[in-house]
Amino acid sequence: MDYIRLSKELSYALRHAPWEYELELDEEGWVNSEQLLRAFRETSHWKELNEQHLLKAIETSDKKRHEIKDGRIRALYGHSTPHKISKQVEKPPEVLFHGTPRFSLANIMIEGLLPRGRQYVHLSADTSMALQVGKRRDNRPVLLQIRAVEAWLNGIVFYKGNDQVWLADHIPPQYIQTM
Repeated sequence: MDYIRLSKELSYALRHAPWEYELELDEEGWVNSEQLLRAFRETSHWKELNEQHLLKAIETSDKKRHEIKDGRIRALYGHSTPHKISKQVEKPPEVLFHGTPRFSLANIMIEGLLPRGRQYVHLSADTSMALQVGKRRDNRPVLLQIRAVEAWLNGIVFYKGNDQVWLADHIPPQYIQTM
C-alpha cells in the first residue's frame, strides 16, 4: 500500500473536491468512513482499501492532516471547498509564525494575512514548519511572527487545526512583524 499516495488522495477528496467522490461533508468537514471507502474502492487502484489502511496513512503522515473518530473521517485544515468548514474557536499560543514568499511581504504589511484561495489563513506553531511551508513558493521565504494572544485579546478569532497548525480568518498587519 502506498500510504503517501493515499494521504494525498484523501487530502484531495476531503479538502478540495469531495463532489468528485460523491462525498457529502457535514459543517465540520466530517464524512462517514464507509462512504469514503466505497467511493475510493470504485477505482481500480483502491479496490482493497479498508479502514486499517486509512488509519495507517494518517499515523504515518509527516503532518497530522486527517483524523478518524466514531466511524467518520475529515481533513483537519487546508480546505478550498466553497462551503466553509466550521472550526472550534480556541485561544492561541503567545506567538505564531507564517512563512511567505518575499514578493508577498509588501502586500501583507498593508492588507495583513488573507486566506488567498483557502478558507483560513494558516499559521505555524514553530518557525521550522513556517519556513518549510514558505519554501514551497520561495527558496528564501520571509518568516513572519504573529502576536497571536494580542490579536486574540483584540477580537481576532483563532482555530486550532492540529498541534502545529493554527487557523484564522484574517490577521491584520498590526499584529505581524518580520523576523
